[in-house]
Amino acid sequence: MKLIQSIWNYRGFILGSVKRDFQFKYQNSLLGILWIVLQPLSMILVYTLIFSQVMHAKFPGSTNPLTYSIYLCSGILAWGLFSEISTRATNTFIENANLLKKINFPRICLPIIVVLNAALNFIIIFSLFTIFLLLSGNFPGVTFLAVLPLLGTLILLAIGVGISLGVLNVFFRDVGQFFTIFLQFWFWLTPIVYLKSILPEWVQMWIAYNPMEPVIAGFQQTIAGQAWPNWISLLYPLGVALLACIVAATLFRRHVGDMMDEL
Repeated sequence: MKLIQSIWNYRGFILGSVKRDFQFKYQNSLLGILWIVLQPLSMILVYTLIFSQVMHAKFPGSTNPLTYSIYLCSGILAWGLFSEISTRATNTFIENANLLKKINFPRICLPIIVVLNAALNFIIIFSLFTIFLLLSGNFPGVTFLAVLPLLGTLILLAIGVGISLGVLNVFFRDVGQFFTIFLQFWFWLTPIVYLKSILPEWVQMWIAYNPMEPVIAGFQQTIAGQAWPNWISLLYPLGVALLACIVAATLFRRHVGDMMDEL
């Protein structure tokens, strides 16, 4: 309760930081906020052009030419949110070193700012994607509500991983660099641009240990498949997410003093 009260007391600081970061990111840019849309859109177009003909036949029972594009968008937008939160959280203490030294505020504000910044970007582009689904007649209906618990699981996992690595990154600066590279491999080891069913069985067995696989599959099943996700399969990533958050909180609590000295 005390933690919630302290966050509420500093809500002006949190919202002001989110607004300032958003404005700074796109100031002096000719296209401004359009870059939020153009960056993932360019990736989707490239993958669609490359894989659409290959993957179209892999969707059993689907005659909709937009199925693969919707499948791809669902996965890439969800992955983009995970990638942005985890990457920014990994670097948040280093990037805000001067702020941490000069201003006394609840340190929990930093992860909240990271999540809100990423969520703001996600809401903008996901809203446009939802409008596309409605206009093209591919809106999944009531199953679309499954996006909310899927987002909750994804954000918990991203912030847990990000803050854990963020603490380590203060002491070992290679952690941030390594995670950037690792994230690229993680992307390709998650069925986003391809179907899990096309992989050999032994590869599918190993991918089952990837906590992002059920989450991404949930988004794709909900939006492209227009069906409820496999709720049982989401228990594993939720458990990993909660564990990651516990590890993050423990690391931060134990090393917050040492972090200030190191920064």
